[in-house]
Amino acid sequence: MRLNEHLTLSTNKLLLLPYSAHHVPTYHTWIQDPALQAATASEPLPLDQEYAMQRSWRTDHDKLTFIICRPLPEDHDPSKTLQAGQHDSAEKMVGDINLFLFEQDSEAEEGHPGPAKLVGEIELMIALPLFQRQGYGRAALVTFINYVLSNWPAIAKEYLAGSKSVDAGLPQLDHLRARINQTNLRSIALFENVGFKKTGEKANYFGEVELRWSGPVEEARGFRGWEEPKVLWYRD
Repeated sequence: MRLNEHLTLSTNKLLLLPYSAHHVPTYHTWIQDPALQAATASEPLPLDQEYAMQRSWRTDHDKLTFIICRPLPEDHDPSKTLQAGQHDSAEKMVGDINLFLFEQDSEAEEGHPGPAKLVGEIELMIALPLFQRQGYGRAALVTFINYVLSNWPAIAKEYLAGSKSVDAGLPQLDHLRARINQTNLRSIALFENVGFKKTGEKANYFGEVELRWSGPVEEARGFRGWEEPKVLWYRD
């Protein structure tokens, strides 16, 4: 999505930035790790295809992503625009967090369509062991969920503009979900700790369990670790 292409979310714990071309080589290096591939159900792509994927995440109407970076210095002036590479160089990158939107089966009566109901699938990756178990995953998750819920009308508008659905009003967010490999107990526990609930104990064909959350933004702001982020402009 283009919604976040020029903004960052800054907290005392992290910095979330739009996924830009200069991040691709580092991401490409991360995803060569077989353990990370297994944890994220990902496959490495040739570098040129990774650049194409980055462009897709920045422009497609049904995808929203941020790169997770280490926090800004305490003395950073929040009125200043962040320049690409200044606070998001390779050594400051921690991981990424993504939202993929798709329509769930409509229950509207034939001939009387209502607004589409969307499911938002969240994917979270803390890439390097150095940054795991340091609170980055939780901080990224609670910041991202709040961003999605707080900006839902704008997200829904961009989704609708790029979809082929009949325009029957802005799509509604039915629920957020995560599908996590049943062996990735730490990630499952993280999502459960912010209120996601398993839809069942049995894994799907791919060995994944599904967790869902559908609360209001006010509930999300009660998550442990929630902090109102500073919104800063970004130029790449």
